[in-house]
Formats: sequence, C-alpha cells, structure tokens
Amino acid sequence: MTRRWLLGLVALALVSGNALAQSTFVEGTDYQAISPAVKTSQPDKVVVTEIFWYGCPHCFRFEPYVERWSANLPNGVVFEHVPSSLNPRWTEHARAYYAFKMMNVLDQMHKALFDAIHIKRQRLTSLDTIAEFAAGQGVDEKLFRENYFSFPVETQIRKNMQKEKRYGHRGVPAVVVNGKYLISASLAGSNERMIQIMDYLVARELAQ
Repeated sequence: MTRRWLLGLVALALVSGNALAQSTFVEGTDYQAISPAVKTSQPDKVVVTEIFWYGCPHCFRFEPYVERWSANLPNGVVFEHVPSSLNPRWTEHARAYYAFKMMNVLDQMHKALFDAIHIKRQRLTSLDTIAEFAAGQGVDEKLFRENYFSFPVETQIRKNMQKEKRYGHRGVPAVVVNGKYLISASLAGSNERMIQIMDYLVARELAQ
C-alpha cells in the first residue's frame, strides 16, 4: 500500500505539472525544521498532526482539505488533531474537544462545532454555551460538564501546551509531520500548498 501510494504521488506530480514544485520545497522557506524533534504519539508510524482552533476561520476553511487528505492514508501513516491552547482563550474549545472524545461523540461533534461557529455564527466561548449547544446535538450535558474539567482532559491540555511550545508555531492552522517539520499557513501560502508540502514530507519520512 505504501509503495503504491508513493508511486501514485510521483505519477500525480508528473501528470499535473507539479513535479518541479514537489522537488523544490525548501526548509526554512516552505516549512521549518523542529529541533530537537518532538516525540510523537506513535513512534513506529509517520504521525501527521494538525493543530487548530475551532474559532479560527482559516482552520475552518482548511478542514475540508484535511478531511479529504486523511481519508485515504497509506500504511504507516496516522493523522491526528490537536486543539491548540496557544492563546489561553482557545483552551475552552480544547477542553470541549477532549470531553467529546472521552464521550465517544467526537466524530459527531467535530464538524458540528465548526459549522455552528462559522456558518451559524453562534458564540460558543464558554462551558455553558458549549454545553447548551452539545445538549442540542443530543449529547448528555451532565456528562459533558463532568468531563470538561476532568483530570484526563486537564492532563491532555497540559501535554499539548508543552508540545506546542516545542513546535514553536505562532498561529493556526499548523501541521507537524512526524514531530520533525512544521508547516504553517503563512509559509505555505495556501491550503492547497499546505497539502502538497504535507505529501512531500510524508513521502520523505516513509522513504527513510
């Protein structure tokens, strides 16, 4: 599967005229190296981490690209979301993400929360407003509130904050490939180009 995916990537670059672009992504210009590298959640895999905030319009627009990209990963590659706490006020949404995850309703609530904020223009910026929204989606509000400030959620938030400091990113969306490389929207220039750089770096990691 991995070999076929790599060959397919090369073929796509050739037929689309992107071969030159794929071969000329430059460290420090198109992406940044993370030194020292940050240990990933699965050291035996190539881990691609998207760092986001539900309130970020750029993250909202990038999400469909990420969904399509992550729908058909090659063997040896895993994808994960990390809700950012780079700004302290973003932590409310990060807690909601992990509370939903603990309740096994993240698949249901992830897109719903994005859409509520950016399409329906709902102000979901506190425990009460998010809990009310979750209840409207059929989520157990009492259990959500219990999980929101639970020890496992707080532990994950602290771990993420430590990792974010080591990643060195200054905004979202951002993508980290295997704990080694940081792709930022500002360097990439477009959502399409972020995906191209992700492909390039993932292929490079798989080839090692």
